[in-house]
Amino acid sequence: AVPRRGLAELAAAWHEAVAAARAATAEARFGPVVEWSAIGAYRLLTGLPPEAAADPAVHTLLTPPHKDLARTAEVFLDCAGQASRTAAALGVHRQTLYYRLSRIQQLTGLDLNDGEDRLLLHMTLKAARLGS
Repeated sequence: AVPRRGLAELAAAWHEAVAAARAATAEARFGPVVEWSAIGAYRLLTGLPPEAAADPAVHTLLTPPHKDLARTAEVFLDCAGQASRTAAALGVHRQTLYYRLSRIQQLTGLDLNDGEDRLLLHMTLKAARLGS
């Protein structure tokens, strides 16, 4: 949590510490311990109730048969939509990546060329990590 002074700020510090712990559990890249200020978008996502962070468009993508597509979508969005970086990170050919992205769009009905659709997909995928 952010350093605080006094007992009056204990609740806020506790909330931040719990949020950081949840984010560290959800994202291996954070390591076993992470500061609240370093968890990025998880600062917002950990404050939402689980049902508020879910979206029906992404539900099918989060089912076990589509686990690889969900990972592809998350890596693609983490790589700012750069196909060559995404393909390298996933260890797949670019044509394979393009096929997967097409399937993701078909399953979700989201347009990966639309910023708001990308944001919705990215945040929903990150929020799903918190629930697992």
